[in-house]
Amino acid sequence: QVHLVESGGGLVQAGGSLRLSCAASGRTFSSYTMAWFRQAPGKEREFVASVSRTGGSTNYKASLKGRLAISRDNVKNTVYLLMSSLKPEDTAVYYCAADRDADFFIITHSRYEYWGQGTQVTVSS
Repeated sequence: QVHLVESGGGLVQAGGSLRLSCAASGRTFSSYTMAWFRQAPGKEREFVASVSRTGGSTNYKASLKGRLAISRDNVKNTVYLLMSSLKPEDTAVYYCAADRDADFFIITHSRYEYWGQGTQVTVSS
């Protein structure tokens, strides 16, 4: 089992950057595929990015690729999401997710077992 805590959200102007962090408890962090999802008001939760257990492979929502960088530190038990050139439509609650069995190319939120509480990202125009 793993407990996830996100941080780093906030209010940023369009064009700015943010780095989200997700700290995981437990001694088997490297056994989990990690992902970020987001959910805007009135919309379904959507995949943003994921990273393999070793950090060697990543996957991004196609429309966001180029503005995001996901990475992980298996010593610090933390996964990061660097977002740049932010747009008002990026406003959402961003969730960290983990799963022991899912591969990094899995983008369906129901396939991830563990979730953080979310961190709000608000991009002003």
